[in-house]
Amino acid sequence: MTATRGPAATGPGATGPDGPGPEVPGLDVPGPEVPGPDVPGVEAPGPEGPDLDVPDLDVPGPLRSEPGRERLARAALSRSVEPGDEHAGRWLRRYGATGFLDRLLHAGDDSSSFPGTGATRVASWRRRATAARPGHDLDTVHGLGGRFLVPGDTEWPRQLDDLGDARPVGLWVRGPADLRTWALRSVALVGARACTPYGAHTAADLAAGLSRQGWVVVSGAAYGIDGAAHRGALAAGGATVAVLACGVDTPYPRGHDRLIRRVAEQGLVVGELPPDSHPTPSRFILRNRVIAALTRGTVVVEAQHRSGSLVTARAAARLGRHTMGVPGPVTSALSAGVHELLRGDATLVTDADEIVELVGDIGQLAPARRGPVLPRDLLAPATAHVLEAVPARGPTPTTVIARRAGTTPDDTLAKLYELHSLGFVERRGEGWRLTNTATEASNARRGGT
Repeated sequence: MTATRGPAATGPGATGPDGPGPEVPGLDVPGPEVPGPDVPGVEAPGPEGPDLDVPDLDVPGPLRSEPGRERLARAALSRSVEPGDEHAGRWLRRYGATGFLDRLLHAGDDSSSFPGTGATRVASWRRRATAARPGHDLDTVHGLGGRFLVPGDTEWPRQLDDLGDARPVGLWVRGPADLRTWALRSVALVGARACTPYGAHTAADLAAGLSRQGWVVVSGAAYGIDGAAHRGALAAGGATVAVLACGVDTPYPRGHDRLIRRVAEQGLVVGELPPDSHPTPSRFILRNRVIAALTRGTVVVEAQHRSGSLVTARAAARLGRHTMGVPGPVTSALSAGVHELLRGDATLVTDADEIVELVGDIGQLAPARRGPVLPRDLLAPATAHVLEAVPARGPTPTTVIARRAGTTPDDTLAKLYELHSLGFVERRGEGWRLTNTATEASNARRGGT
């Protein structure tokens, strides 16, 4: 079998237009069609198959190596199989990417190479694999300053391996940071698209607080809570990662085009799907498992009972990650899903300190929450008892206060002068009354909006 000439390439992805390229000195290229390089276990695909053979490369280059061909095969498979397809993951684990793609392209219509997988599913894989152009996809993402990560790369986040056969085939990434190191200290903030002002404010406040403590905020770049979380992190000069359900060159939703571009400049934009891929409802749901696996915990700010953000939280719980929820009004349907999580195993959180207490290192405890400490709380019990006996209105004789306190007039008088020196009571003629002093402000946390 012969292979059409792939696009010319000088880097990790093939480049140039489709079809025969120019002759390259040093290569014996007799004509437009030349045999592809012999690689054990993988035959060169036909003219309609993916451009895994790159005859225009000078001497063995990155894509002619076995790891390079594995990367090309995974790039082709990222267009051939849907994210989270455990059937594909099983065969990928058994055969490797090049072996899986070889069997897919050269088994004809016979699905016996994939026992237990339906013929319709295999036919869908084969149809997409035949049309895949992994070299072109790699060239596109490189042109955006991005890259394609595969398991085994130094930058590959190892925690994604917890997904088993549902692990991504690879990740398309834009942005300057190292995804693996960022993911080691990251938290997901997710919630309703049609959120309330309370939810948007809370998400932005949590994201800013986490950023100031050196945590990476991960979300899905959707309207509502996701967008507020990204903006909160960016505004605080922090790190944020947007995990998309489409290609990293296809900002979605369109209204967040500028936001996603800003995330790509200051943070990272990540997706399982190759360039020019568009989202579908099922891809949004499957995207959520990556958010859950990538981070150390998931916080749900607002969510109805049927919400995709609850899918993220439940995936996090299955993976052994921390699951957290921010409570809302019991009258709000947008908080009903969060409250249901909190009735289960999720932990109630209200600020960044409480999130870090769960996902951070030992000893990173949130400050104790308490009501105001009033000066009268520091009084001795007997003195406080006399103070409680002083009526709120008008000067009262010492004997009346003593009778109300259940003590002697002499003891009462001693305690009244003590309270007078501390500023709690004052003498008016023959009686005593409370001083009119304002209570100091509470040292509890700030209130809501």
